[in-house]
Amino acid sequence: MITIENTQECFVQLWLRLERTRRLLGGQCKRFCIRNILRSWFGLKATDDYIFEVCLRGSTEELKLNGMDTLPPPALAPRKHRELLRAIVSVALGIGMRKVHLKALDKAFSQAFPRSTPLNVNKKKRPP
Repeated sequence: MITIENTQECFVQLWLRLERTRRLLGGQCKRFCIRNILRSWFGLKATDDYIFEVCLRGSTEELKLNGMDTLPPPALAPRKHRELLRAIVSVALGIGMRKVHLKALDKAFSQAFPRSTPLNVNKKKRPP
């Protein structure tokens, strides 16, 4: 069981724990999917309703399905995992998706994976 907060320090721990969980599940020959992630993190609290709520709040198609689809490694596809962590924090704290501190979540990714490209979805795009 883990404690979740809406702070950058907690987000760094979540990013690192996500990578450790991927390695752990791979070592156990289990699928790296939302259902197995939540079961390993929350234990008995991760009921089908809890997993469904996390999948429902995720905004990408992979998260909206049933939670059984295999996810890529967090360092290779950070946007999918960003939405997953955002949904997990939202459900765990009982807050809306918009109340999750996204800048802290993006900075935490840069701290957890320093050799990866920084994640910044909120930047302005140039007009064509």
